[in-house]
Amino acid sequence: MQQFSRRSTLIGAAAFGAMAVFPARATAQGLGLGSILGNASDSALDKLAVPGAFYSDEDVRIGLPIVGNPRRGLLGSIFRAGSKLGILDGITRKINDAAGAAAGEAKPIFRASIDELSFDDIPGIVRDKEGGTKYLRTSANDELHVKVSPLVDTALTDVGVYQQFDGLAEEHSFIRDAGLNRESINRSVTDQALDGIFAYMGREERKFRDNPLGNVGKALGDLF
Repeated sequence: MQQFSRRSTLIGAAAFGAMAVFPARATAQGLGLGSILGNASDSALDKLAVPGAFYSDEDVRIGLPIVGNPRRGLLGSIFRAGSKLGILDGITRKINDAAGAAAGEAKPIFRASIDELSFDDIPGIVRDKEGGTKYLRTSANDELHVKVSPLVDTALTDVGVYQQFDGLAEEHSFIRDAGLNRESINRSVTDQALDGIFAYMGREERKFRDNPLGNVGKALGDLF
């Protein structure tokens, strides 16, 4: 705990020192923080883009779209009954495949959001080993959702999720009664995909910040 505190203090001191030299508008790239977060997001997205990655990890596995809490993955007893009957077999895996495909295309979107971090944002970020991820989730989640949603939409189309739901809705009343449509399916999958991406990104950020002095020292050396 003391070691982490000393590290945080040193990073914070470097941040404030740089702030005295550079305009507040300057991005966090100058301190290497942007590089850390960029590497963390790239690594997280690379891992989740591997075929089957979302589905294989129960912590981030995406469930069937629902109305209400998107992390429950099933629409109450209606979808549970449908699942037991085998009606929905295969759709969950396809949804996770779609999320993985979207993750593989999302690097520039996350990089662009990270580039928007300024020196003013740094003091609150350096105190937590997942501070950058948490800040990005708070400050840019809505914007990321808007930008990632089309990627999810394309992927859901490509793997046939929409078409399969449309066919099931014609055959089974419980699908129609659920009130699902392409918009609600996309929204639920995008929400859950972002949950998974941020979970992985937080883990990766912790790894990249295990040696924060090395990252900051190199960045400051390049800077000056």
